[in-house]
Amino acid sequence: MHDVLVIGAGPAGLSLATALGEAGLAVQGLALDDPAHPWPNTYGIWVDELDDLGLVQFLDHRWKDCVVNVNSGSLPLHREYGLLNKDRLQTYWLTQGERHGVVWHQGKAAHIEHCATHSQVTTEARETLTARLVVDATGHRSAFVQRSPAPALAFQAAYGIVGRFSTPPIRPQQMVLMDYRDDHLTPAQRQEPPTFLYAMDLGDGVYFVEETSLAHHPAISMAVLETRLHQRLRYRGVDIKETHHTERCLFPMNQPLPDLNQRVIGFGGAASMVHPASGYMLGALLRRGPGLAKAIAIALNAPHATPTLVASHAWNALWPPDRVRKHYLYLFGLENLMDFDSPQLHQFFAAFFALPTDDWAGFLADGLALPDVVQAMIGLFGRAPNPVRWGLMRSVFSHGHLLKQTLMGY
Repeated sequence: MHDVLVIGAGPAGLSLATALGEAGLAVQGLALDDPAHPWPNTYGIWVDELDDLGLVQFLDHRWKDCVVNVNSGSLPLHREYGLLNKDRLQTYWLTQGERHGVVWHQGKAAHIEHCATHSQVTTEARETLTARLVVDATGHRSAFVQRSPAPALAFQAAYGIVGRFSTPPIRPQQMVLMDYRDDHLTPAQRQEPPTFLYAMDLGDGVYFVEETSLAHHPAISMAVLETRLHQRLRYRGVDIKETHHTERCLFPMNQPLPDLNQRVIGFGGAASMVHPASGYMLGALLRRGPGLAKAIAIALNAPHATPTLVASHAWNALWPPDRVRKHYLYLFGLENLMDFDSPQLHQFFAAFFALPTDDWAGFLADGLALPDVVQAMIGLFGRAPNPVRWGLMRSVFSHGHLLKQTLMGY
């Protein structure tokens, strides 16, 4: 019998399976496809986050010229951004996992049964996999992680293209984190939910451009995002000459936290690890995975360890009380962003990125302690113009329950 079964072989599942193997545990994985099957999406991350983790060697591209564009002008970020070589990182995790005995099976998990000393997962092909602990890393649609229902999920949605263009869609050697300018939209479109451009120069005349909805309920459709992207490019005199890759992303930003008393552990989207106010998750996976693996190893190796006790230690390592409270504060921030009209949103981001870099960077990465997050938000309130302040104050009344949960926790 294995110590841990990890279900899912995306970045969350593969990274955690490797970390568990490195922690000395006997690990098996279950994936729908070959775990070496290429990942479809693009993964960008701030260079300093990878530098802290010793993973900078897995970057394919780096940009020092990083900006946010709003209607009032361009905001230089003075921070370096990178694009992961996802194939190299995936191969590294597979190789490291193999070195530490991680064994992968292919199939779809269909049923789970919890016994006194272990759990048993049966696939659709009737293969049975047994482990003392099961980790579900299959994303926000996970079958085995239990959580409260969410009738009003807000989704981040994006439609992107990698290709060649008649003229550079952004400045060469530049990365645009957000371009919220809406001069290309009709007056009627400006009354609709706003979207922004996320773009980067990949070198050799190739660019990645992606129209993104930060968060909205219901999700902005791919058709609308595609139309907006083409409209934005045409307005700036840019034609698409070659399309090398098309990317579509859709995931919830405010999925409820899992039940932290259950025996199946979630990781990644299955554990609601998406940052509610930004959509970032990759950095959290890389930072929190080794700590979770260590906590699981310690709990499994403890005398008289039971699956319920091991699961409790794992959930507490992933979602300690202070992180839970911060999560609700970030949800409050998300509700504010969705309530702002377009002029307020432009003013908000102008004030947000005028904060000290450590403050806005720590907020986006979930790297600040709770008191520091509160201090950064107070600083933002002091810098923001009155329309943004009024919006924030109104939110205290309309979304005050989230602030209450910030104080109380889970």
